[in-house]
Amino acid sequence: MSKLPDLTKRVLLGRALSSSQQHEQLLPKRIALPVFASDALSSVAYAPQEILIALAAGGLVMYHYSPWVAAAVVVVLLTVVASYRQNVRAYQGGGGDFEVATTNLGGNWGIVVASALIVDYTLVVAVSVSAGVENLGALLTFIQPHEVLAAICVLAVLTVANLRGIKEAGVAFAVPTYLFMISILGMLAWGVVRLLSGTELRAESADYELRGDEADIAGFALVFLLLRAFSSGCAALTGIEAISNGVPAFRKPKGHNAATTLLLLGLVAMTMFGGVTAFAYITDAKFSEPTQGSHLYDPATGAEVVHSEPVIAQVAHTVFSNFSPGFAMVAVMTALILFLAANTAYNGFPVLGSVLAQNRYLPRQLHTRGDRLALSNGIIILAVMAGALIYAFDASVSRLIPLYTVGVFVSFTVSQIGMVRHWNRLLARESDPARRRRMRTSRGINAFGATLTGIVLSVVLVTKFTLGAYIVCIAMPVLFLLMKAIRRHYDRVADELVPSGEDVVLPARNHGIVLVSKIHKPTLRALAYARATRPSTLEAVTVAVDAAESQRLQDEWDALDIPVPLKILDSPYREITRPVLAYVKGVRRRSPRDVVTVFIPEYVVGRWWEQFLHNQSALRLKGRLLFQPGVMVTSVPWQLASSDRLKGRVEPPGAGSSRRPPRPKAPPGAGSVSDRD
Repeated sequence: MSKLPDLTKRVLLGRALSSSQQHEQLLPKRIALPVFASDALSSVAYAPQEILIALAAGGLVMYHYSPWVAAAVVVVLLTVVASYRQNVRAYQGGGGDFEVATTNLGGNWGIVVASALIVDYTLVVAVSVSAGVENLGALLTFIQPHEVLAAICVLAVLTVANLRGIKEAGVAFAVPTYLFMISILGMLAWGVVRLLSGTELRAESADYELRGDEADIAGFALVFLLLRAFSSGCAALTGIEAISNGVPAFRKPKGHNAATTLLLLGLVAMTMFGGVTAFAYITDAKFSEPTQGSHLYDPATGAEVVHSEPVIAQVAHTVFSNFSPGFAMVAVMTALILFLAANTAYNGFPVLGSVLAQNRYLPRQLHTRGDRLALSNGIIILAVMAGALIYAFDASVSRLIPLYTVGVFVSFTVSQIGMVRHWNRLLARESDPARRRRMRTSRGINAFGATLTGIVLSVVLVTKFTLGAYIVCIAMPVLFLLMKAIRRHYDRVADELVPSGEDVVLPARNHGIVLVSKIHKPTLRALAYARATRPSTLEAVTVAVDAAESQRLQDEWDALDIPVPLKILDSPYREITRPVLAYVKGVRRRSPRDVVTVFIPEYVVGRWWEQFLHNQSALRLKGRLLFQPGVMVTSVPWQLASSDRLKGRVEPPGAGSSRRPPRPKAPPGAGSVSDRD
């Protein structure tokens, strides 16, 4: 093997880190805020736009409801932030909503939350990257015809950055996140200054004619449209739960620092979301989506406007109409923060996957760390799933958004119900009046949060089901059943591997069988090694594919006076594997308590293409013999000259070669799995 792959890996990811350096990867609050909050903050770029898209189906008159819809979203946002501040203080293991639900409501509810979060994290990456490409296309129009390719390239860059390690990714992403916050808050402040100075702010689309397919609606249809707009705006809440899954990445005191970061996130997100929505309303910015029942027309030409700027770009263009660098700053930072918003999922999903793997609900490989101390397998799996979504939905934000909020509100609701049970359990044991008051306050916050998020979940399901939410309603049960099946497999294997008294009993005898194709150095080495192990009986076995060749082998065997009997198996159909298997099974039937050891001579080659020229029969035989009970398979290597080039080469660490330290032994039935299972 060449050193080129390892050199490439080191260039892209950096030098390997030892386990003793893991504490250096913990994040202070100033870095944790951009790492975990970029998703929620980036929703400012598309949540106001999604509200306008939903309202536009009812015509221009429905835009007057946008401030009230945004206000309702802000109430939900603040409620969820207050509720999750209780979560991160009480549960700091990194399981987040999964840990809360499993501990307080049972394993099945934990899996429900886990399946919802897996869907949500995947969509966070797909939506954020797609929205970033869309906003960048407003500034660089040549990107628009190649949005899918551009999104996949951005996804690859984000994946490599996160594989370098959480701290390096956090530092790299902190500056753009803070610049985005400064640019949006600066835009809002400059807009207020211009309004107070008497300047009229009108968006470029203010004079466009908006036509909705559901104009002149009233009654239930009006309520339904408002609820759909509200559920679209609730995309602003996605990403808040990531902090509860990422508590282990915070510096101590972890719970306090996570709660403080969550509060800062809520205040900044509320200000930015509310401000952009307000300025979109003040400047008469319009946006349409023909697939969702709305169309924009230019009255000057009468033509339909197909590619209009994103709402946040329209607001920036209007506010900074007298300062074009300000618009460029907002456009670039918005696109960049949307790309980086995916980093929230890159930090949350691998930790969740590690916790699920430790509890045997996902493959144990997700519990291992790469040589940069990042949970590499989880990062790669997330990138593959998000890339598949981007490709399947053509990087279209409007097509992905309806799938977006179902999963996150399922986890919100179940988690808050679990927290109510958590406080009830503690209150039953607590006698101190002051601590009981604090617990009752926390319980009240979580109870209100559970009620409100449950209502929002119902609204989202009803209003978004036919627009794509049904896909999530299918994906979540599939993931639920898959995780249950994985857990059953691991439990079944664990039961099978429990030692019993019979496991220490030595076999009565050991029958050795050396497989022979011809007499050469590998065969003689295999015979010598087999004799050195001193089996009870030893024989060489060959398959008579060609009668004349088999006879020559027998004559040569006798001429060399090899002290091991040679048995020739007849094979009228020129097969090799089946006669050997039949013979081994026959030996086992004659002596069921004995062990059969099959010695297979095998070439060791130095070039990958040589593998296709050698060892194919040996591989097939080993693959079949491994399934035979009471049969041991021993490979006896013979190094060919081409393997000399690899002697002395330092073996690079492979995928999953670095593991998380095993946790303290859990009580029976706790469901944890050690790294060595």
